[in-house]
Amino acid sequence: MSYVSYLTEGERVGLRPFRLADGPEFTTHAHESRHLHRPWLFPPTTVEEYEPYATRLIEGGTRAGFLVCERATGAIAGFVNVNNIVHGAFRCGALGYGAFAHAAGRGLFREALGLVLAHAFAPADDGGLGLHRLEANVQPGNTASIALVRGRGFRLEGLSPDFLYIDGAWRDHERWAITAEMPFSEGADRAG
Repeated sequence: MSYVSYLTEGERVGLRPFRLADGPEFTTHAHESRHLHRPWLFPPTTVEEYEPYATRLIEGGTRAGFLVCERATGAIAGFVNVNNIVHGAFRCGALGYGAFAHAAGRGLFREALGLVLAHAFAPADDGGLGLHRLEANVQPGNTASIALVRGRGFRLEGLSPDFLYIDGAWRDHERWAITAEMPFSEGADRAG
């Protein structure tokens, strides 16, 4: 495996941008992880689906995509995307994320989410996204995702009925959010 340059790295994971060349590895892992992701999430499982998905993240603007990679091997462990980025007085984005089955349950995403938060809240002049607020909208039955954001210090702000159209139906979502002033340490608990 060739040397990979990370935007930021922690003890076990590094974050790097999406590349079109990552399509075969990403889609193989996404296909192998369908049992883990569904009915919550539907990442691309073919290279033909991956290319427009990754292109939107690569081109940036209102999105920033990060591949979560295991530092020991460079293997893609999953992804965290900041979508619907609005600057100006709002300075907010909405998170979308998914661990791949081979990496799930190992604590890699707690570390990765902390790296994404630090990058998102860092000033744009320092290479960050310059955001003030991040939101994670999670279906109420997705206990793993709720545990992830709760463990990183997000606060529960309420329920949005019929919020997103997923898997053929409008789904309710809990609204979890964190701002730059809030601590996002492991083990913080801001529920309720």
